[in-house]
Amino acid sequence: MGMNKNTILGWATLIMIVMGLLLIALGAFRYDDVAGWGFAAVGVGFLANAWVFSSLKGRV
Repeated sequence: MGMNKNTILGWATLIMIVMGLLLIALGAFRYDDVAGWGFAAVGVGFLANAWVFSSLKGRV
């Protein structure tokens, strides 16, 4: 199976969405103090980067 640029961006988007949701869930359910806000903020950043990667598919 040959992987072109769009396939790689698709996999990167999927992995970043999963990691972003995992970090948000970790911040919401595991850490109740200030560290939870940090985990959630990083998770939102991962989702923002996944959105950028998704919009780049087909343009690169």
